[in-house]
Amino acid sequence: MPIVATRSDVVDEVIRARRITDTLFAQLPPESMWDRPIPERHRMLFYVGHLEAFDWNQIGRAALGLSSSNAELDKLFAFGIDPPVGQLPQDVPGDWPTWEQTLEYVGLVRRNLDREIQNAPEEALQLALEHRLMHAETITYLLHSLDYNRRLLPASLAAASFGEPPSLQMIKIPAGVATLGMRRGETFGWDNEFEQHSLDVPAFSIGRYKVTNAQYLEFVKAGGPAPHFWRLHDGQWLYHGLHAEIPLPLDWPVYVSHAQAQSYAGWLGMALPTEAQFHRAAFGTPQGYQRRYPWGDQPPGIELGNFNFQHSDLIPVTATPAGDSAFGVSQLVGNGWEWTSTVFGPFPGFAPRPSYPGYSADFFDGDHFVLKGGSCVTDVRLLRSSFRNWFRTNYPYAYTTFRVVEN
Repeated sequence: MPIVATRSDVVDEVIRARRITDTLFAQLPPESMWDRPIPERHRMLFYVGHLEAFDWNQIGRAALGLSSSNAELDKLFAFGIDPPVGQLPQDVPGDWPTWEQTLEYVGLVRRNLDREIQNAPEEALQLALEHRLMHAETITYLLHSLDYNRRLLPASLAAASFGEPPSLQMIKIPAGVATLGMRRGETFGWDNEFEQHSLDVPAFSIGRYKVTNAQYLEFVKAGGPAPHFWRLHDGQWLYHGLHAEIPLPLDWPVYVSHAQAQSYAGWLGMALPTEAQFHRAAFGTPQGYQRRYPWGDQPPGIELGNFNFQHSDLIPVTATPAGDSAFGVSQLVGNGWEWTSTVFGPFPGFAPRPSYPGYSADFFDGDHFVLKGGSCVTDVRLLRSSFRNWFRTNYPYAYTTFRVVEN
């Protein structure tokens, strides 16, 4: 069974999630709030207001029928300012509220919601909770793409862990069943997680470890594209970490776009795993039953993987053997979302949630691919086996890694 928030603790979880995002926004001085570190996305200020606007629109307005105190900002922070079709955003800082107005809006929404939040339906609370936790990851990689001199960095940094990178090791996964999704009514899930179904997966081999910087470096030397978080200085590659640039950690997984991952796999004469192959390698067992997590039923902990903001950056691909799957495949959960070759689309029985109809359906366009597993800043609530992430094939900014398969 997935980790769920019961009615008795979900309100506390919403408060916890607020603390996470507040801590992230605290890295930004007011003058950086109008920066746009990723050209395709909104200015940082939008996300400060967006989280509260979403909570208000889903809990306050839709679930509780409360009257808005600022309908104009509810709408602005819900949707942003859309660019012309086919163009990047064209807005200017003056199109947005001031920092003081934004803070006033956030405080007003929270005060109004907190007076009634105990009366809110659990599903609305779960929706708001997981939405905020997902955006905590978005905010983190937006900060990661922002110049260091535009944010407040920690006074001291933990030393990064390095080691010898492993060679490519392939593990044979026997034919078996993969169960994707969850049963409707079982617990909270997003619309694209339903309906649960099983697929027969033929035998295949999969990389024991995620592809490392060392392995991908050979591809770059052969003419492959360099990843977004790499920097070339005086002929040496550096990794642009969350808080500092460091020599390229050869035994860390490489962050790449889907197009880059697919190109590398093809360069090796291999492929990316399908969503079903990922499930089989991650949650299947030689005995035929399926596990809750790759390592078993034990709740996620620091010795089992790199997730839940335990580390500010990546760790070596060999660092958490206790989290290996029943077949001996490492870090299938945590230390970077993993690209699959599966185009993001609906499961059989898909139905959009009436209160959020565009959450998944707007992205069933053939240009988004499914990711599985979780990153270093994915909350434990999102580590359930049915959870699906997705990005466009050329999106290089997110915490996305990969491994290869032979069919």
